[in-house]
Amino acid sequence: MADLRPIEAPFVALGPSGVAIRDRLKHLTTDDEKVLRLVGDHLGSLAGKDLKARYAVGLDHDTDAWAERKRSLTEESSSRWAGSITKATHDQWALSRRAQFAHIQNLEAGIRTIAHRLSLPVGEKGTKRTPGGYRSRQEWFQKTRRLHLLEDRLTAERADRENGRVRVVRGGKRLLRNRHNLEQAQLTETEWRQRWEAERRFLQADGESGKRFGNETIRVTPDGEVSIKLPAPLAHLANARHGRYVLAAKVSFPHRGEQWRDRITANRAVAYRIHEDTARGRWYLTASWSIPLVKTVPLTTAVTGGVIGVDTNADHLAAWRLDQHGNPIGAPHTFTYDLSGNAQHRDAQVRHALIRLLHWAHRHGLAVAIEDLDFGAEKTREKHGRRRRFRKLISGMPVSKLRARLISMAAELGIAIVAVDPAYTSMWGAQHWQRPLTSKNRPVTRHHAAGVAIGRRALGHPIRRRTAPPPHDQSDRAGHRTVQARPEARGHEETRPCIPGPRTRSDGAGCGANAGDQCAQHRSRHAAEHVQLMLSL
Repeated sequence: MADLRPIEAPFVALGPSGVAIRDRLKHLTTDDEKVLRLVGDHLGSLAGKDLKARYAVGLDHDTDAWAERKRSLTEESSSRWAGSITKATHDQWALSRRAQFAHIQNLEAGIRTIAHRLSLPVGEKGTKRTPGGYRSRQEWFQKTRRLHLLEDRLTAERADRENGRVRVVRGGKRLLRNRHNLEQAQLTETEWRQRWEAERRFLQADGESGKRFGNETIRVTPDGEVSIKLPAPLAHLANARHGRYVLAAKVSFPHRGEQWRDRITANRAVAYRIHEDTARGRWYLTASWSIPLVKTVPLTTAVTGGVIGVDTNADHLAAWRLDQHGNPIGAPHTFTYDLSGNAQHRDAQVRHALIRLLHWAHRHGLAVAIEDLDFGAEKTREKHGRRRRFRKLISGMPVSKLRARLISMAAELGIAIVAVDPAYTSMWGAQHWQRPLTSKNRPVTRHHAAGVAIGRRALGHPIRRRTAPPPHDQSDRAGHRTVQARPEARGHEETRPCIPGPRTRSDGAGCGANAGDQCAQHRSRHAAEHVQLMLSL
């Protein structure tokens, strides 16, 4: 039997570290929209120049270079706008570096896989853990060409990383590529241009604690009035004192509005972002602030009353409730969602499925156990080869988004999220739990069985269930159990405890010296009875 990889211990996931709420800017006048576009375009051009300057410095960037960039931007905007632009540029460059490192790891994994398969004879079969050779000489030849291509890409990416070069497209690479495929993207040139300009605008400002209402650049009062500090070249457009422009629209933030109002009343930092949805012709204001990480409860405390084991799939969540001993309770639950629509439809589907799951957990006061999945390195064409349907399946699973939403929504309800190692949960769940839990009126899928396996792992129990005892009352008649518990399993050697009461015909059963000695018990045709008969003869 092949060695299994070590199983990581389950842990309680940390809560969210920030909050973001959004409200629509209704009843904007034509002048309001014109000013917002002018300010956004002007600051967007400055953000592009700053990103170019940061790109040119590369790895030699330091605090002095950052201060110099900020001084050059202050002349064309203001010190606070310059600070927001330079911070956004720094975050974008750091994000690009992380993506670059992940891409290099992906290329290295693909090269290793191809090199291994090329070293094997053509047609050699692989195992569950290692792939075999390629099916034909033609495929083998094509993969040799692809190997050289990946090696060239890897060399170029490593050179870029050593020199501190990153590839960033302000506005998004996908939208940029749509310019050459307008018919396929179902966009006209005018619509694409409007969307491109809207994505490249810069209208966001970081908050400052101690300042009035937590933000001097984009200020929102408790009654919802929104005003913007205009950059120096556009100061002539101001309609209020101190070079500010007050919008006609007011916001209320129906979700978390009280928390936001309490925060700005205490002059605590709140960051704002204004953006335009060109498809709907609407403007939105997003408010965000950081919160201290919630101290998670210990794992033993979180799973005291049991858990709900959840198996994540491409179109549904398969869940089952387990008690603290790892026994399934009640019937399995399925929370479906449809990911075939646009991004907003997919987000709504995932959110509604999670709401139903969390309300069920909140009613019973249970923690939720979910797999700590990461398909970042599991969906490459080199790993799965011709299994296009499987690659498409795991690529479509909203793992990271679902996990982030689940943790954020569970924190509001006070529900603990327990993350477990996903290794072998589907295989062992189907092997040990699917058939025993299936009945005529309750069909059980392998996904629900995987949910049981996930819940048992979160509780600290082994996934394998113990088999039933022999059909007769003595093991020497029908043999021992077909599957015995491993030495490290809890309770694998103890005798079954006797519970005092009518069943034992004794009030003190289970307390004597021979309570665990089966031969000392008075049972018909027991081994002790045979010994007495032999002595009497």
